[in-house]
Amino acid sequence: MRLTDFWQRMADYFGEGYADSFARDHVMSELGGRTVHQALEAGWETKDVWRGVCAALEIPADRR
Repeated sequence: MRLTDFWQRMADYFGEGYADSFARDHVMSELGGRTVHQALEAGWETKDVWRGVCAALEIPADRR
């Protein structure tokens, strides 16, 4: 998954204004105790980060 696609999915789910705030502030065990930004900076694949977000928030399959 391209990084631009990842951020578009984040914006689609959280809204433009909240996606980045969530990505900076919300620590998830699914991302190894990291935020989205920390996981991406650590070299995680975007598809794995997105899967972690979906699992943490129980995003329905039709919105993934």
